[in-house]
Amino acid sequence: MTISGQEEPLIRVLHDESRRDLREPDHPRPVRLYLWEPGRPVAVPAPLVVVSHGTGGSGSTMEWLVRPLTEAGFRVAALDHHGNNFVDGYEPEGFLHVWERPRDVSFALDVLAREQPLGPVGVAGFSLGGYTAVALAGARVDPQILWAVLTGAVPLPEIPEFPGALEALRKKYPEDESSRRALDAAAADLSDPRVRAVFQVAPGVGALVTPESLATVRVPVGIRWGGADMVNPYEVDTRPYLEHIPTASGRSAGPDVRHDDFFAPEPADPAVRVRVGKEAATFFLQHLG
Repeated sequence: MTISGQEEPLIRVLHDESRRDLREPDHPRPVRLYLWEPGRPVAVPAPLVVVSHGTGGSGSTMEWLVRPLTEAGFRVAALDHHGNNFVDGYEPEGFLHVWERPRDVSFALDVLAREQPLGPVGVAGFSLGGYTAVALAGARVDPQILWAVLTGAVPLPEIPEFPGALEALRKKYPEDESSRRALDAAAADLSDPRVRAVFQVAPGVGALVTPESLATVRVPVGIRWGGADMVNPYEVDTRPYLEHIPTASGRSAGPDVRHDDFFAPEPADPAVRVRVGKEAATFFLQHLG
């Protein structure tokens, strides 16, 4: 049995009844999926790669990573993370409660698995999506560092897409107890045993994850970063993943590659997305088959 792909994704909005909508608390959390079938005939079930977008982005703009994956024979599901995508708009939790993102992926996998057998599963992510991907392999946020950020003891880096995100969160949840309950979820083990390989591009949140949790990661992890990335600098955000994950390997995408070269309309290096997309496809072919 074979299946072949389509140029445009099938778009679906799923609803996770276990979590609430950030704007309408009486409604379940929405998770939008963009689904592509493999771009060439492959055996069923095809291996699946889930793609997680960067801060304030959308799965709909990850074509540079999706296309080489479908051309290589993968089924691809890109997500819109609630409160952190430009399609629906922003909420402070979408930017600061980063641990909800990997839960989106596991929920989507649950839904897809009920509909048809899943092939081998990988996760690829850009920027904050890079954290999302590796959290599904065992990375955990350090609740003490996170609490210091939420209380202002440690400065929060500027979020261009949502200036004042921390102030907005405090206004929305004025009681410390709400934040402390959220920290319990932040420190949870979000690993998903279905995930067999992870690919990170310019990953974020490296300074917030614990080295001890990174040391537990057992699936292959490929990493690419920009040598001129000032948003997620190598020393702060990439090095912890590369040094503490025993299965990690990677290389710079170029000394002059900036963070926005992966999404800007006029990148300084127009070819970097093509190169890294092909490298991601090669990585998953090696580890998912």
